[in-house]
Amino acid sequence: MGNTITGTWTDGKKNIDVKLTIILFKEDETHLVFCPALNLTGYGATEAEAMQSFDVMINEYFHYTTNKNTLSKDLKNLGWKILKNLRKPATPPDMSYLLSTNEDFKRIFDNYDYRKASTNISIPALV
Repeated sequence: MGNTITGTWTDGKKNIDVKLTIILFKEDETHLVFCPALNLTGYGATEAEAMQSFDVMINEYFHYTTNKNTLSKDLKNLGWKILKNLRKPATPPDMSYLLSTNEDFKRIFDNYDYRKASTNISIPALV
């Protein structure tokens, strides 16, 4: 789709690639990029700035949750399926689940013109 988000924070450990949906929309004069599966948003004066902002947000998210050892717990709280077999990747929640549980996503879905895109994001392995 032309949308590239690296979402890769590395501390020398293994990363797992996950395909996630991002929602691109405009509120007033601000462009926003929202990832419902991670409940993270980036914003900017242009779509490119919003994408860069989102890239910073996702990297900071992984940095923080990895350093605090809370990534697995946080993903579970967001509705991700984390298998006991840690060699299998974590699975993000379905969009229908996110619409029913995430008020921000529901507000965007109900009130804004948006574009949906998919992107591959590398998340730290949950080992």
